[in-house]
Parts: sequence; structure tokens; C-alpha cells
Amino acid sequence: MTTNTNRPCGCDENCCEASDLNHASPATTDALVRDTVRTGYAAIARTGQWSSVKGAAAQSGCCSGDQLESGGGCCGPTTLSPTQVAEAIGYGSSDLSSVPEGSNLGLSCGNPTAIAALKPGQVVVDLGCGAGFDCFVAGPKVGETGRVIGVDMTPDMLMRARQNLPAYARHSNLDNIEFRLGEIEHLPLADSSVDVVISNCVLNLSPDKPQVWREIARVLKPGGWVAISDLALLKPLPEDILADVEALIGCVAGAVLIDEMRSQIEAAGLTEIKLDSKPEYIEAMTDWQDPLYQNILSRLPDGAQASDYLTSLDVTARLPAS
Repeated sequence: MTTNTNRPCGCDENCCEASDLNHASPATTDALVRDTVRTGYAAIARTGQWSSVKGAAAQSGCCSGDQLESGGGCCGPTTLSPTQVAEAIGYGSSDLSSVPEGSNLGLSCGNPTAIAALKPGQVVVDLGCGAGFDCFVAGPKVGETGRVIGVDMTPDMLMRARQNLPAYARHSNLDNIEFRLGEIEHLPLADSSVDVVISNCVLNLSPDKPQVWREIARVLKPGGWVAISDLALLKPLPEDILADVEALIGCVAGAVLIDEMRSQIEAAGLTEIKLDSKPEYIEAMTDWQDPLYQNILSRLPDGAQASDYLTSLDVTARLPAS
């Protein structure tokens, strides 16, 4: 296995190049994907925004950071501020004004708390909670009798999320949010313990998406609900984009076809599945000249648009009551 001098920022001497993901065993590939994602998001957590990652990389001497110059999208660098991204995908001013400063890192591709229709007293888990943005939006909705649990595999993100808890408590007068370290393929939650599962532009990052859906079904109470925003494919992407580590961290290379996602949800035993495509989000990102999407466009057939291949998807489903 060769090493790559242009590694994702935060990586060490064991970091691999994108092509290694295509030649490793399945178990090794899964581990490499997780490590690549973890290092990329640790850098975002430490700096507070993707646009600052290059500077951190240069100081570390670990990588050139050149590839980060062209990155972007729901999970990567963008030409918009985090607030502008959130407003563009449906977060209201009341939600944005109530969350702690620094919890919104602009990593969203939808608003799962809106489609979840959260109610007081519910137990909610956020898969890949990052700095806690959606958890802090959900907390007041479930109230003092409810509970919100954020799960993330990146310690730097959880540190940032936990640092935001005092500000949340002061603003809301609530103590109903906690953050746990864990992989979304192996949730640190008991069976049948959750009313609602939410997630925002995270499932596409998992190397084992069917296992994520099985875990969602395991932790949901009978009759429990899942509300997820994610990126999905309308048709397959060119192979060179799929092999791009930057596109993986940018939530593009890991996306699956909509029909494949439906099959994974059905196989996990969930029903009442609704998949609502929001291509206008992708169109907006390309209209804003987002660097990652511009990079993707340059590798698509002449005349093709990113929204011909990618869409933002609102996903809802339910675990049968019996």
C-alpha cells in the first residue's frame, strides 16, 4: 500500500491515497473510509469551518492541503457561511437564533428536525451529530420530559458539541441533551430505546449503509420514526469521482442511488418509506459556484449538471408497531 503526499488534513504516515480504497479487502476498505472521514471532520471541528483547514494543514506539515482548495458541498467547504447554508435548506430564524454559537458548521443538506415533527417527551438520537447543531434545534422541541442523544465517531466534534452545552442550558433552561462517542454502524444505545432517529448528510459517509439501517431499526421503539436528510444519486457518477477522497468527505462519492437506499431501508424492516427529492439544493450550490460541484461538473459529460446526478433527499420511515 502506497502513501500519498497530498493526504487529507490531519492524517499521519499511515494515510492512504484514494486509489488504495479500491484495492483493499472489504474490511480494510471500511476502516480506511472511516479513518479518512474521521480525519477530515476532526480538522473541521478544530478550526470551526472547512475554509480554515488548509492553514491548519500547512502548520502541521502533514499535507499540502491543495485538494481542499477545490472542495465543497453539504459536508465540505462552501462559498456560503454556515447560516446562509442553513437558511437555504429550510431552517427558520427561530431555530438559528436559539442554537449555541459555533454549533452550526454548515454541514447540512436538509432539515431533519422539521420533517421529524418532534413532540414533547420523545427520545431522539442524531446520527453523526457533529458539533450538535440539530441536537440543539431538537432539544426545545422535545422539552424537559424528552431527551436528545447525539452520536459521533469523531472525538474533536464531540468536544466541540459538549462545549456548547452550557450555552444551550442558559438559553433554553433545559438539560436534556447528551453526546456519545460511537460509530453509526454500532450505536451506543439499547434496543428499542428511541422514539425518533434523525441524521443530516451523514449516512452517505458510512462504508456499510445496510448495517446503519439495521442499527436504526434495532434502537427504534415499535412504531418509532426515522427522519433523515442525505445526498443520493439519481444515476451513477463517473468512476474518477467515486475514487476522489475529497468528494467522499464532501458527501458526494459515498452517496447511493435512491432505489438502492429504498432497498436498504426495506431490508432493515422499516415501512411507510417516503423519499422526497430536493434537487433545488444541488442547483443552488452550483449556482453559488461551490468549488466541489464545479470540480465535479468539469468531470461530467458536456452539458451535464451536478443536479442530473445528485439530489438532496428527505427520508422518512417507521418501524412497525408489532
